[in-house]
Amino acid sequence: MAASIFTNEKKKKKKKKGEKGDEEKTFKTDEEEQRHMKCWISTVSPLQPDTSTTPSPSATSAPPPTRRTANLAPFSQFNNLTFDPPFVMFSANQTPSLQQKDTVRNVEATGVFCWQLATWDLREAVNITAEQVPYGVDEFERASLDKEWSTTLKIPVPMVKASPVRFECEYHSTLRLPGNPPMGTVDVVIGKVVGIHIDDRVLTKDGKIDVAKTQPIARCGYYDYAVVRETFEMIIPGTTEAIRYGMEGNVRKHKAAREAAKENGVSESGPP
Repeated sequence: MAASIFTNEKKKKKKKKGEKGDEEKTFKTDEEEQRHMKCWISTVSPLQPDTSTTPSPSATSAPPPTRRTANLAPFSQFNNLTFDPPFVMFSANQTPSLQQKDTVRNVEATGVFCWQLATWDLREAVNITAEQVPYGVDEFERASLDKEWSTTLKIPVPMVKASPVRFECEYHSTLRLPGNPPMGTVDVVIGKVVGIHIDDRVLTKDGKIDVAKTQPIARCGYYDYAVVRETFEMIIPGTTEAIRYGMEGNVRKHKAAREAAKENGVSESGPP
């Protein structure tokens, strides 16, 4: 089944007098003209320079096996793995008492979870959900966060409504890495993204995510964080237009650029 792309800005409903209407758009990723998966998945990935790692914190929510109270927790060790189909991962150390984190327990038991982008506006709430609390505590309530429920997963999962980018994920597998005391095993959880929600206000006219508008926060190590408010474009030397569109995951434009290059006698890898 193809993943679906949703924006969360519109729900068709009657408007009260003076009330602004919300709008929602739904895209299927198997439709070539809407194929921006790589662009969207890569945009919210952690920054990983060669000399250090500066991952973006992400908030991951998962329902418990009994469907009572879902948990919400931030993970700085998050990354995308592939984009077609899209897979993501997060890793979690065991607790000091050698127990799995609540999120890992719930994900493995239910087979579903949601990821949401941690932003500047959500920084205090993100920090609150990082606190170790007893299993079953509702971190949404503790952090005063409104919920929005998933729409594609077999089990409904609450998401952080205020987050501008949210992924609905199906659990794929867990890689358990040996760890030294006192933390014990490290669980690397992999999930397949089957639904994406993007706030219309952070999308550009051509369907890309405007990172500066989302203002994601990044953990820099220790207790230091950064916020992204400015970006710059830097194109790899020697890349053709077709390759650039391919790196964006824009299938329609990639195909058109390849055909144009072929007609002009230019190879996809660039001029000889």
